[in-house]
Amino acid sequence: MMNVIQYLEHNPDLVAPLKTQKASLIGISSVEQKAILDAFSSEIELGSKFWE
Repeated sequence: MMNVIQYLEHNPDLVAPLKTQKASLIGISSVEQKAILDAFSSEIELGSKFWE
């Protein structure tokens, strides 16, 4: 799962299709995929609050 997270960090344009379920992560359970996407959402929210 760590490889998937690292890949998404280097390819952030793939996060949006995952969120809209236009793409999926093969070999990753739906619970794990939700956790990964929640982590990316949290990073974005934290980053935007920092700059306010």
